[in-house]
Amino acid sequence: MLFPGMNRSPTLRLLTGLAVTLLAVGVYSAYTISQLRSLSELQTTTIDRNRTDTLLLLLRIQNSLNGLALTMRDMLDEQQPYPVTAWAPQFRRIRADLEDALSREEKLSVNSRTTEQQRYLADSFRQFWDGLDRIFDLARTGNDKEARNLIRLSLQARQQALGAAVSRLLVRNNSSEETAASQTRQLYAGVQRNVYIFLAAMLVVIVLTSLYLVHYNRRLFEQVAALSERRSDLARQLISVQETVFSDISRDLHDDFGQILTAIGAMLKQEDKRTGGLLEVREVVQETLEKVRSLSHALHPVVLDEIGFESAVEAWLPGFEKQTGINISYEKSGESRSLDREVSTHLYRVMQEAMNNVAKHSGSKRAALRLRFLPHTVVLEIQDEGVGFSNSDKHGLGLVSMRERAEMMNGRIEFPATERGALVRVIVNA
Repeated sequence: MLFPGMNRSPTLRLLTGLAVTLLAVGVYSAYTISQLRSLSELQTTTIDRNRTDTLLLLLRIQNSLNGLALTMRDMLDEQQPYPVTAWAPQFRRIRADLEDALSREEKLSVNSRTTEQQRYLADSFRQFWDGLDRIFDLARTGNDKEARNLIRLSLQARQQALGAAVSRLLVRNNSSEETAASQTRQLYAGVQRNVYIFLAAMLVVIVLTSLYLVHYNRRLFEQVAALSERRSDLARQLISVQETVFSDISRDLHDDFGQILTAIGAMLKQEDKRTGGLLEVREVVQETLEKVRSLSHALHPVVLDEIGFESAVEAWLPGFEKQTGINISYEKSGESRSLDREVSTHLYRVMQEAMNNVAKHSGSKRAALRLRFLPHTVVLEIQDEGVGFSNSDKHGLGLVSMRERAEMMNGRIEFPATERGALVRVIVNA
């Protein structure tokens, strides 16, 4: 029999805990990986969208620059009957569109070009507009010819330089955005790889640690079970030796001392008839004889061998009631049958131990003893109306002895909860 609470191995619970831990780690890792993938897709999509928006804006700028080139070509056409100032509204419209496109593109491409590159582009456009303003100023003073010469010599070159710069920005921005998208994908791929590695390492550590704990606890449980079994065997041997010793002492008391005291009593009785005055000595001898017989019966109830368990219980109860002052309610049900000698002895000892616990610890003046003969089992119950069991009581030496005796009978002992008092139930297959 194992110690209380040690009748089941913890291996199953440890394996269940391992499965729950692995499931929790797996779920959390899957959630983390899913979030990383979503974030990677979001950032990649954002980068691609920004790249597309930047390209569209640069194309818009390039188209506006082409519009400037066409407008300047028309201004230089001598067949046109219009003065230079006639193209001022068209230039203002193109300038407004260019400035709006440049402003938006600058916000989107803040990380794709250096400050010097951004400043160069802004300075180039500012110089172009300054040159255009001077040309219109000359035209307003009536110097159309000089204005057209400045367009031909300076403004067209500036427009071509701006077109070339925007073309370079188109190529550079597209390349840098593709590089950024590639780096982002590589970064998230590395993070996911690290998560997988960490997850694998954690799973390996958890599995190895858990398997070690399972193995260690299994070995520990087996050792405890072996120790408990040896303790149980030792307890059985001690109980067996105890019963043997008690039986020998009981027999010696009954056969030797009992016969001696009986002979002394008989001789004193004869002598008292002749002389008188030995009555007190006879009473002392008789009292001693009764005590020896009582002690002999306590050490080994010979009545078990002579009249059986049921009759032995009925014979023992009146003396216990007289000695303790406890009123015992005895109930028997079922068809009586003889029990094995070892079963009778152990069942009788359990009954005695339970009744002695009632007398010593319960504080109850009433108790019930119920004996039930069922088809395949015998059930013995002892119940009182006292203080009941405490946690320490259930591990006391007396109850441990009762458990061992129940095990030796291939039975079991129970301590069911009751509203009041304590209940001891022994169930034996007999």
